Amino acid sequence: MSQQGFLRIGDVAPDFTADSSVGEFNLYKYVGDSWAIFFSHPADYTPVCTTELGAASKLLPEFEKRNTKVFALSVDPVDKHHGWVNDINETQNTTVTYPIVADADRRVAALYGMLDPTNLQSSTGLPVTVRSVFVIDPKKVVRLILTYPASCGRNFNEILRVVDSLQTTDKHKVATPVNWNKGDDLIVLASLNNEAAKAAFGEFREVKPYLRYVRDDQLKTN
Repeated sequence: MSQQGFLRIGDVAPDFTADSSVGEFNLYKYVGDSWAIFFSHPADYTPVCTTELGAASKLLPEFEKRNTKVFALSVDPVDKHHGWVNDINETQNTTVTYPIVADADRRVAALYGMLDPTNLQSSTGLPVTVRSVFVIDPKKVVRLILTYPASCGRNFNEILRVVDSLQTTDKHKVATPVNWNKGDDLIVLASLNNEAAKAAFGEFREVKPYLRYVRDDQLKTN
């Protein structure tokens, strides 16, 4: 097994080619000019991950509206993925169509720094893959990294919210405040003085000189 990598926000996501539930998978080819959500699982037929894969499948139309593709990874081989997908479809009332990468040798997990050396799989003696999420932008840059404990299911509505925030703040000179959801008021970047803020958005609401809000509909006319 190769030495484990270490990814940070702002790093370029490493490319790889591997088998998957839908055939040969190449990250850069699959993502293309889209955003991407890459999330990992320690093994097939695990209960929490079953619910997560189902939730991601149901949210695919929302991700597609945001030009965002989804793919997952588990350390088991493709034939087990196919059986697991059948279970996910049955128990979660969905149809999983996105790729699930097969990573039995942990090559991809090592590349992305997703291995837990303190937790070894009893059947193989190899480290278990932690349950991580990577948001990757169209330039293949890692924009978000989340890692969850095995007992806590991931919140895919939160991941969708993060994509909305990243796409909005990439396009406009704003930041998103606590608990922000698409359509809520936004914060004017502190790097913009009042004159520049008025030129960009028109009127804004000033709470403090460093805390100024604009409405979402002001972005649409910007």
